[in-house]
Amino acid sequence: MMLQAWYDIVDFLLPFEWAEHNFMKNALLAVLLATPLFGLLGTMVVSNRMAFFSDSIGHGAFTGIAIGALLGGFEPLVGAVLFSVVFSVIITIIKNRSRTSTDTVIGVFSSTAVALGLILLSSGGFNRYSSYLVGDILSVRPDEIILLLVLFAAVVTLWVLIFNKALLVSINQSLAASRGINTLLVDILFTVSIAVVVTITIQWVGLLIINSLIVLPAAASRNVTANMRRYHFVSVAISMFSGVSGLIASYYLNTPTGATIVLIAAFIFFVLFLVQKKIPH
Repeated sequence: MMLQAWYDIVDFLLPFEWAEHNFMKNALLAVLLATPLFGLLGTMVVSNRMAFFSDSIGHGAFTGIAIGALLGGFEPLVGAVLFSVVFSVIITIIKNRSRTSTDTVIGVFSSTAVALGLILLSSGGFNRYSSYLVGDILSVRPDEIILLLVLFAAVVTLWVLIFNKALLVSINQSLAASRGINTLLVDILFTVSIAVVVTITIQWVGLLIINSLIVLPAAASRNVTANMRRYHFVSVAISMFSGVSGLIASYYLNTPTGATIVLIAAFIFFVLFLVQKKIPH
């Protein structure tokens, strides 16, 4: 019922060749739900210098898929989500309790996860799940769109509830603790939200480029914004524009959708980087 209403809206507003296909309508709705999350979470990822965290979570998700495939009895995606959540919590705890730098901790876990995943799938299951490496948003199903809608609502609600605390923790952890904020809990909630978003969307975006879709919009926004509100707004806008334009361009150019979206986001980043001095903050 909901999807039929969406199809009717697209048919009315977008009388174009690409919009005539239901798989493109599904992909467009998926893009409109997923890209704001990338733009939103990416702002804190870039601010906290955790650019490779989402990449590490992607590797963890790949291992979770391998574990789910070996155990059987449930969807590999379920195993991937569970493993990624545990993976992100362990990384966060070690990062907060160790003197080791964040990028080193992430690097250690990332390399370990991908190696373990490759070993677990080396017995013949790799080819079956290799599609997770590149993703295919055109394959998104109606039931998966419902999952994306629930994920969108959950992450936005969590963001509203913890954003101010998460921002203070990222600026000065000691000050946040002195204000009575449970810094470890806030950090865990933030990293778990990234883990869930990355793991669920990786099947449509691909492990190889998921990190780019989170980092590029926020990095581009940071080139031309000075306050936090504008930083978020521009990041989400760039992410959504890259997603929609990349989807349409990939249809006509017959190119991988995820890679096309990333190239558009990268182009925007370099343009804004070059003109940043001419744009008033």
